[in-house]
Amino acid sequence: MPTKLTPALLTKLAHVKIFLCDVDGILTDGSVFIGQAGEMKRFSIQDGLGLKLLQREGIKVGWISARPSRATHRRADELKVDFLSQSKSSKVAAAEKILARTHLSWADACYMGDDIVDLCLLTRAGLAVSVPNGIAEAKNAADYVTKAAGGHGAVREVVELILKTQKKWKRLVEEYSSGKHEKL
Repeated sequence: MPTKLTPALLTKLAHVKIFLCDVDGILTDGSVFIGQAGEMKRFSIQDGLGLKLLQREGIKVGWISARPSRATHRRADELKVDFLSQSKSSKVAAAEKILARTHLSWADACYMGDDIVDLCLLTRAGLAVSVPNGIAEAKNAADYVTKAAGGHGAVREVVELILKTQKKWKRLVEEYSSGKHEKL
């Protein structure tokens, strides 16, 4: 379970041009609440803002889920996520379609996943990330395992690592501290 910022990891963080992730277990804690009103999921506001900051800095964002969900679609719409794939078909095919549309390669991609259905993407991505609540195989395939659990700021943790490594974080902090920031 790698969690240290090694020179190899810093190199991978510096090359991220697209951030792709699973939804359940990464953007959420994996819980799904189903009642008469439909399905509900809990998303972290900090993760959402982090994704908006990535987009502002030119890094595309995509969610790849094998479980179609209206709640996921709604949250993706709210955040204006660049790509959303919710299909029971191949996650690899979904990611490759996104990469083709952006003219990027696997080496340019960060992928965050936590379960067996994510292993195929974790082993291909230039930067593979998992969460402490992920399965052992996902954590073993990861270049980095977050300190925060899925749905509890894990995405934001990775976003900050990417932006800090790419020398973009300090400027963002200064802009937001001064009140002269762009609207997200």
